[in-house]
Order: sequence, then structure tokens, then C-alpha cells
Amino acid sequence: MTVRLLYFAWVREKLGQAEETVSLPAELTTVADVLGWQAQRSEIHRNVFTSAGIVRVAVDQTHAQPSVNIKHAREIAFFPPVTGG
Repeated sequence: MTVRLLYFAWVREKLGQAEETVSLPAELTTVADVLGWQAQRSEIHRNVFTSAGIVRVAVDQTHAQPSVNIKHAREIAFFPPVTGG
């Protein structure tokens, strides 16, 4: 499955890119699976995605919990928690 991955704020800064189009392995079926896969891609990815509880995810522009199915996703976005102030 080919999807567009979007990165925002410090996630984008640490990875050095705002987006990429990737072909996800077929065994990835949930947001949690994608977060785990991201953490295995490189040392930089590991540093960003190892603390999966910190990085928030949206699937096709809708906030998504780790259990959300990504089967028909076209876009998955990763971003840090947003705080006001």
C-alpha cells in the first residue's frame, strides 16, 4: 500500500523532511504498527518514534488512536502534541 507520510513541527525538523511517499509493508494494519515500523527505519526515526506516546497521528486528516486501521489510508500525518498558552 502506498501512502503519503506528512511530518510536522519538531518531527519534521528531526527527520529533515516535510513529507514522503512510501510503500508500507503489507503486514502493517494499524497506526501502532506504522509507529513501530517508523522506529525501525533509521536511528533518526528511532529517536523520533520510540516514544510513540509523544507523537500524535492523523489518518486522512482525522486524529487517530494506535488501534485505528490504516487499510484504506491515503495520508498519515505525524506531529507532536499541541499545547496552548
